Amino acid sequence: MTEIPKNHPRYESLMTREQIAAGVDKGMTSRQGLIAQGRGEAFDYLIGEKTTESADYAEAVAVCLLLLAENPVISVNGNAAALAPAGLVTLARLTDAKLEVNLFHRTEERIRKIIDELKENGADVVLGENAEPLLPLEHERAKVERTGIYDADVIFVPLEDGDRCKVLSEMKKLVIAIDLNPLSRTAQTAHVSVIDNLKRALPNMIRMVPEFKSMNKEDLWEIVQAYDNNIVLMDAIETIKENLTARQNEILGIGRNEKDGGRKKTNDPRQKERMKRNEETARKVMMRGGDLMME
Repeated sequence: MTEIPKNHPRYESLMTREQIAAGVDKGMTSRQGLIAQGRGEAFDYLIGEKTTESADYAEAVAVCLLLLAENPVISVNGNAAALAPAGLVTLARLTDAKLEVNLFHRTEERIRKIIDELKENGADVVLGENAEPLLPLEHERAKVERTGIYDADVIFVPLEDGDRCKVLSEMKKLVIAIDLNPLSRTAQTAHVSVIDNLKRALPNMIRMVPEFKSMNKEDLWEIVQAYDNNIVLMDAIETIKENLTARQNEILGIGRNEKDGGRKKTNDPRQKERMKRNEETARKVMMRGGDLMME
């Protein structure tokens, strides 16, 4: 791994690139994963390389869903394993979720190496080796384990591809996705789209777990049912527009109106009135995943 000085203005970004490259060297991450990382990094730059208010809200709802699920599963690919293996293991342990390796560019060697990486970071059991082609897809992501992704009611899929996300939703599963691109098929199809960097989102979600774990199920469902994924996507796009406009104004020498600058941060998702909607509309969005919301 290249030695990068911590005072480098792009230190975090460059270190992330190094982690992905190291994942390729270890045989966990595919070469195509390098391209995916670059695309995500571009969108991270556009959203300001920080967790926005709407992303924070989506992360809170994601935690609630994982805690409410009967059989939650965290799906892991090569990029996720290279970037945050310890975080994935910790979140799985705190939410009683299973870990399952699922790859588009699948080889049994890569599956084994990712499983070993997760176990080296504290995982006891990692699914993926005994996968079968159970999903209606024409590629290797169709292979999942029956007791894992196939039987899951809530699936957390950091760094997902859009067609599997769509299929999982059609199978009446609730899908949580981390995707820095609010325009992607994944973000548009998931029930909860976290428009954030995986390396920021996971620690944030892990910090939230104790608070939400102390709440009763009725309160957790109240948070979930108030959620509107369309507004989260809209907010991410609006953030990109605002950042581009601010940069344009800076180049043109136009001063920013203090009155319009910045958004008020609210940590309690129940207080985010701008993120809420009426019960019937909320039901329509969240019910896309199946009957779980009706129970």
